[in-house]
Amino acid sequence: MNLLLCSLGASWQVVPEVLGLVAPDAVDLFRNHPQAAALAVLRDQHRLQPPDELWTVTTDSPGTARAIAALRNWLQRCAPSIGLRVWRAVGIADLTSSTDVAALRELILRVALLASERCGESGQLLLSLAGGRKTMSADLQRAGQLLGAHAMLHVVADDARLRDLKDEDFYQPLTAGLSGVITPLVVGQGARSDLLDLRPDESPVTSAAFPVPLAAPECDWRPLAIDAHGLHEELLGRERESAQLLGNFVQRLNKAEHHENWRTLYRLPPRHIRKLRETRLSPAHAGWLTRLPKADLHRHLGGCLSLPAQQVVAAAVWQTITPAEREAARCSVGALLSRRDWGWTWPELLKTPGSTNRAARRHRAACAALLLREASPDALRTNLLGDPANRLALRESTHGFAAYERPGELAGSALLGEASAVGCYAAQAVAAACEEGLAYVELRGSPQKYCPENPAGFLFAFRAALRAAGAATAPGEAGNPRISFIWILDRRDPASIRPSLQAGLEAYAEAADFLVGFDLAGAEGTAAPHALAPHFLPVFERCLSLTIHAGEGEPADNIWAATYHLHADRIGHGLTLAHHPALLARFRNRGICLELCPTSNREVVGFRDPAVAASARYPDYPLRTFLDEGLAVAICTDNPGFTNIPLSEEFLTAARMLPDGLSLWETLMIVKQGFRHAFLGAREREQLLKSVESHVYELAVAL
Repeated sequence: MNLLLCSLGASWQVVPEVLGLVAPDAVDLFRNHPQAAALAVLRDQHRLQPPDELWTVTTDSPGTARAIAALRNWLQRCAPSIGLRVWRAVGIADLTSSTDVAALRELILRVALLASERCGESGQLLLSLAGGRKTMSADLQRAGQLLGAHAMLHVVADDARLRDLKDEDFYQPLTAGLSGVITPLVVGQGARSDLLDLRPDESPVTSAAFPVPLAAPECDWRPLAIDAHGLHEELLGRERESAQLLGNFVQRLNKAEHHENWRTLYRLPPRHIRKLRETRLSPAHAGWLTRLPKADLHRHLGGCLSLPAQQVVAAAVWQTITPAEREAARCSVGALLSRRDWGWTWPELLKTPGSTNRAARRHRAACAALLLREASPDALRTNLLGDPANRLALRESTHGFAAYERPGELAGSALLGEASAVGCYAAQAVAAACEEGLAYVELRGSPQKYCPENPAGFLFAFRAALRAAGAATAPGEAGNPRISFIWILDRRDPASIRPSLQAGLEAYAEAADFLVGFDLAGAEGTAAPHALAPHFLPVFERCLSLTIHAGEGEPADNIWAATYHLHADRIGHGLTLAHHPALLARFRNRGICLELCPTSNREVVGFRDPAVAASARYPDYPLRTFLDEGLAVAICTDNPGFTNIPLSEEFLTAARMLPDGLSLWETLMIVKQGFRHAFLGAREREQLLKSVESHVYELAVAL
């Protein structure tokens, strides 16, 4: 709603004079004004909108009664679309005493407070300071400065020539000579004072707390008793205690939070902070989420590319395949090209005996490239992605976790086993990070599977390819995502852990700026952490970072073992942590971060999601429990190429899976946790946080 609030004395003509500026289509008073063009520029400059209603505050005298009657008649004839509401201070006629002035001031403040609430953030509150006594105009101006006003208006006039104007002159456009006597102006605007929103005693400054009658178009208001606590006294008290109130507000905010949000956000006006805390994240914020700088701490290299991106890599690989190798690939998988359903065992067709040698890996890459290039889109979707509606609690399905991994059968090691794929693969990974608004990414993969004879060489080549594609080499490089790498060790093959770890440590000696930690992944029941702990002694000795896949639908004891036997700095998933209260407290006390991947967690384990009808029988997602318990949580993607869900949409998924959703304030806090728990040195983390915080602040202000 748009409102024009004015004080009014015995002269009602000041209202048409102001409306002639803000509502020329309804009140064409200044059509012939010598400065009509300048008035139009002024109106456009301040984006003035015509009011839906005119609100007036006036005294109780025969002169003001006649003025209100004349104004109502004029509105009915000249601007019938604009409603009129009048508040009359009963018993106050001429403002001849300080008591009368104070009483009318209280009424003006209360009506202005109600008007500001009615206009809200989307409407315009315009204040006309042109009518009534000077004290009334001064009080209305103070109301605008404290309560907020889109614009405060005044009228400059030649008093001597005004006497030539008659009432009937205002019922039609004024002549050039007469209109030139009057010049409406914009004299300022007001922003709502923070003092109104600090709530020192949980009693907000609202019109409900300081009411005025509203039942009739013309309302009588009786002044307060002398000793009554009015709005004016409330505002004076808050101004006197402003520093203390602001300090108390921030202190209460900090007490209510488990983790500090972005520091600059605490500089926002309290009403804006409250808006962020009360507004729930929704699909309407999708664009904002994409623009928001984010960190993805759990993104598998083999599952990071979308199907179109995989096809780009496949085309690059195919260019390096010889005619004889192409023919061999067609002999192996060519029959699949004419079929929609390839069956479950089709990945075996890509393999040849001796799968670790270069020739076998090149053949597998050729087969993958052939299928990605020439299979129909429908066949690729059917055999890689399957029916999205069936991707729920896949560990309970016939093929178990392998059903979740199926979309990556033609990417990951199938392509990355061929050296010619590395450059294009890295370029697509960087492009995806840029498109998703990621400022920091920790890709994780298994170099020992991509290039068994020289895994460190693969790591160095991939680092070079990322940098060539534009990835940042240090935190804070403008416009480029910083991409780090985590080396995955496979608990399903305990014999490979020691040599793989040794290769990783050798690579770390030359690539500490890129290789930031290690991960232990694979089915949780295949090897006990205490049995693997001796292999990790070199990692512990070098004080390197470690994240462990644990608690992905498996008992919380697995998380305990990863924490106490392998000294994990972060846990991948950790969904059952709440089943072990003492361990949960340990995580909170030590600040161990959980890497949650909502879509992946729903697909693998099964959690309730209103967007997936079949999920109704599954439990609630544990994110709310973790947040309420004060745990450090980062929202991640896991395998965005499998789910086709970028990180921004993972936040929307997480919010949707919680019965009470996520507030924008919580969203910003979780985003910060992603940066705060990056496997970087403390100085690098702080530099990274500082490099994105100004952008985060700008986006928070824009909400």
